[in-house]
Amino acid sequence: MAKKKEVKSLSEVTVRFAGDSGDGMQLTGTQFSDTTALFGNDLNTLPDYPAEIRAPAGTLYGVSGFQLHFSSSDIYTPGDNPDVLVAMNPAALKINLKDLKPSATIIVNIDSFDAKNLKLASYASNPLEDDSLQGFNVIPVPITSLTAAALEGSPLSTKEVTRCKNFFALGMMYWLYGRPIEATLSWINQKFSKKPEIASANAKALKSGYFYGETTEVFATSYTVEPAPLPKGTYRNISGNQATAYGLAAASVKSGLPLFLGSYPITPASDILHELSKLKNFGIKTFQAEDEIAGITSAIGASYAGSLAVTTTSGPGLALKTEAVGLAIMTELPLVIVDVQRGGPSTGLPTKTEQADLMQAIYGRNGEAPLPVIAASTPSDCFYMAIEACRLATKYMTPVILLTDGYLANGSEPWRIPHVEELQEIKVKQRTEKEGFYPYSRDENLARPWAVPGTPGLEHRIGGLEKSHIYGNVSYEHENHDFMVRMRAQKIKNIENDIPDLEVRFEQEGDLLVLGWGGTYGAITEAVLCARKEGLKVSQAHLKYLNPFPKNTAEVLKKFKTVLVPEINLGQLSRILRAEFLVPVVNFNKMKGLPFKASEIEAEIMNLLGGKQ
Repeated sequence: MAKKKEVKSLSEVTVRFAGDSGDGMQLTGTQFSDTTALFGNDLNTLPDYPAEIRAPAGTLYGVSGFQLHFSSSDIYTPGDNPDVLVAMNPAALKINLKDLKPSATIIVNIDSFDAKNLKLASYASNPLEDDSLQGFNVIPVPITSLTAAALEGSPLSTKEVTRCKNFFALGMMYWLYGRPIEATLSWINQKFSKKPEIASANAKALKSGYFYGETTEVFATSYTVEPAPLPKGTYRNISGNQATAYGLAAASVKSGLPLFLGSYPITPASDILHELSKLKNFGIKTFQAEDEIAGITSAIGASYAGSLAVTTTSGPGLALKTEAVGLAIMTELPLVIVDVQRGGPSTGLPTKTEQADLMQAIYGRNGEAPLPVIAASTPSDCFYMAIEACRLATKYMTPVILLTDGYLANGSEPWRIPHVEELQEIKVKQRTEKEGFYPYSRDENLARPWAVPGTPGLEHRIGGLEKSHIYGNVSYEHENHDFMVRMRAQKIKNIENDIPDLEVRFEQEGDLLVLGWGGTYGAITEAVLCARKEGLKVSQAHLKYLNPFPKNTAEVLKKFKTVLVPEINLGQLSRILRAEFLVPVVNFNKMKGLPFKASEIEAEIMNLLGGKQ
């Protein structure tokens, strides 16, 4: 009788799946994440894949990875250093080895460690046979051949059978961490419903991997990570791009306006277009334009016609949209511009994250052309900030830029689906009364009327030339231009009265405040919590509103001797804070196409405060 295997309980685990870009690592990681979310763990993910559609197999620059951090308690990051690496080939091992914890477990597909793949990965000798992996718990598994054996007799070709090896690896990991396989089996049957032979093969590979873990002697122990005590509610795993799409859809319902998205596909923003295109039953119209300019100008046209208008892009696309953004500012039409930031300049690093579009978002237009700029801080926060962008745009008759980034867009976490009544209403006033109508008159928010074309008696002209106050006629008058420039700027400035104050976590004044924005929230939060456990008095604040800043920002900054600003750029927010508030801040910058590790920020906190206090 087989000896019963030991089951150990863990509080948290970080796993990384890595292989060739054709090995299905993103799919494997996503399925493991979704199942883990259903199991009830808190989690955070980091997909990392090459920009090439299909890099040469086995090469170092063709490696695709997916990291998942899951826990029985609250977590904020995808983990700094993996506890477990599943390496499908030598290149995946070589690229990821430096990131592992010293005693990490490495599960390797030994079938791929042949002379050809070792050479492609620039290995002089086989790392499984020399001492280079000393200190790691290396578990060799012939994943490819075991998959082939499990699918013996399948009508699939040898190449198609080999492609199923990611499901074998997934099944093995499901067993190792006590995850159920039913949700993935259901997904397989749905995904490949029109190709039953492929569905059957993938399901069989998944089950074979699971039972291999249960029966093989290479795994002496399995692990369990109990569900996290999350607030009651209905949860789903959600990525930032999905959350943005659902937030825009919710804003359409809450405002009573039909949603129009005019967009040109660009990594990493394209998934917003894909998600919204599935929601036609909500009256949502999506238009895949021929270029970035057509995307935004179609949205401006939709806004003029009375729709809730959106365009989505990334940094290079925002640059191309710039002239049209100025048109939306001059015509004072509501428009939401979602910029999912990526590595630049130019084409840069299309699949890697960055925060370097802040200056472009705030200042990147000709003339004096201010607009509100806001930023999401977590994948699920993209939902709420998308709603907020729509609220500000329609209330103040202005384009609004919502900044997310590649890390938030592709990363995921559990999201408690809110009840409809929990979401604030978006009150929209579209002008219908003929009496007293002038196209550039102002309400209490300095917003001009939103008059939909075709409304009797509300005929008016708009365009890119300067408008006269109240009447909206083209005007070249010097005094009028000065007045209108200041009026538009004051309208945006007044938004500070309509947004929350900047909140400080922990001491409200002291030696050190760590101030962040956007996707650095998780790493900063974890770093601050760890530093405080070490006895350091450090506070935290996070900016979601970047133009205008919250009204109390200057007051907050001046209460701390040092303000540390971690950013995935060369110090753009730091520069703005110095110029705006005349306060010294300490830059902490990283430009590697990856999010901060919590340990990196914690080390900088330690450095500034000199260790335990």
